[in-house]
Amino acid sequence: MDDRFNITYITIDGYVEMHRYRYLYFVIMFTAYILIICCNSTIVCLIVIHKNLHEPMYIFIAALLMNSVLYSTNIYPKLLIDFLSEKQIISYPLCLFQSFVYYTLATSEFLLLAAMSYDRYASICKPLQYPTIMRKTTVNVFLLLAWLVPACELSVAVVLYTNIKLCSFSLKGIFCNTSIYSLQCGRSVAVTVYGVFMLVSIALLPLLFILFTYTRILLISYRSCKTVRNKAAQTCLPHLLVLINFSSFVTYDVVVVRLESDFPKTARLVMALQMITYHPLFNPVIYGLKMKEISKHLKKLLFQVKSR
Repeated sequence: MDDRFNITYITIDGYVEMHRYRYLYFVIMFTAYILIICCNSTIVCLIVIHKNLHEPMYIFIAALLMNSVLYSTNIYPKLLIDFLSEKQIISYPLCLFQSFVYYTLATSEFLLLAAMSYDRYASICKPLQYPTIMRKTTVNVFLLLAWLVPACELSVAVVLYTNIKLCSFSLKGIFCNTSIYSLQCGRSVAVTVYGVFMLVSIALLPLLFILFTYTRILLISYRSCKTVRNKAAQTCLPHLLVLINFSSFVTYDVVVVRLESDFPKTARLVMALQMITYHPLFNPVIYGLKMKEISKHLKKLLFQVKSR
């Protein structure tokens, strides 16, 4: 606590032997951040530049990749500063803000994946009505809701956390996520109930909708001709891989972090680094390699770069 300015500071205590490996941490994470920015931005630019990629599915992919860039930018700059600082601290208001942005972008990913699953369902199961169903206005509404709904719900959570008294000032993590829950003096019923409400409304329900939609696609494509089955496999598989990957990290965040599981510090650090590195790099690799049209434009771009 800084009494002169009445600011509460939190010590970030999730690092392992920071004094020994600080420069190694910095180089690795700085390299990862540059790769995340470059890989995601490249595919977003390809989608923006090429008119044949101006379809709902690719627009949602671009939004998902932009989400990854924003997600990383919310975490990496502070991490890099911490690696080069003697003390790893963060003010409580800034910690709440980082947590707010982190969960807004994380939950918006579920909603974007839900929108993508609906788009694939309309394209494969209702091809004749697809242009009418997935109009430009519909796509814009889905994109707006994907970011606006989580932001509104999490704003309420931030207000609830602001009024809570803290008894611990040491964070068991390397950035602010639900680990701030353990800083409270006692368990607030309002915060717990609202946390469950958010988990159900902007994570669990979209996940169930995605699973239901892809089950419908699977059943319909199984009864259809080989062309429909191939189309379903080519366009749905990347989305499912991204969903499985992301869901596993969200499960870790909820089960291990929120429930304060007895997890070794080194294992926590490794998992946290995977959450902020692996997933943002996984998305562009999957969509760049598995989506036929994106892969084609990406190969052309790489060929042009090599020929210079």
